[in-house]
Amino acid sequence: MDRRQRKTRYAIFDAFIFLLKEKNFEKITVGEIIEKADIGRATFYAHFETKDYLLKELCNELFCHVFDSLKGEKNHRHIFDCTAEGSVYLHIFEHIYKNDNRLLDLLSCPNNGLFLGYFKNGLISLIKNQRTSTVSSDSLPEELVLNHIASTFVETVRWWVSSKMKEPPEKINEYFTTLIKNI
Repeated sequence: MDRRQRKTRYAIFDAFIFLLKEKNFEKITVGEIIEKADIGRATFYAHFETKDYLLKELCNELFCHVFDSLKGEKNHRHIFDCTAEGSVYLHIFEHIYKNDNRLLDLLSCPNNGLFLGYFKNGLISLIKNQRTSTVSSDSLPEELVLNHIASTFVETVRWWVSSKMKEPPEKINEYFTTLIKNI
């Protein structure tokens, strides 16, 4: 993708994020997105097939950054530019805390369930790769454990954001790690 295309794509993302903070996802129209992004309808459809596809791509852009750190890429860039230091969970908490790419805006908006749902799905894969041991079949099904850890992470983020993020990312990471320690 050339620079002009990336610029247009991010203008659409910015317009979409702005609208998501203002109103429910179902009530946002493609017309409102293109008006806010100051682009033509054909340009929008050259980048995204539908509003639902736009949502999916926005989530992919936001979250694939974190998941790329699993591949051992120390300097990785999508929407974010950083080095992946510490645990992958701390890495995520730090991006939320810094409000990278208005991530905090998305997580605190009325539509946050949409983003947390997409994020949870990606987290399950991440957690599966991060876990050093698997649960024996005599104990609990691995899928249940993965879902539980991902749900705990999502709820930790939801709680942290709703409590105005008074604690630093390191403390939230400690809380999360304590919650899942015995799993």
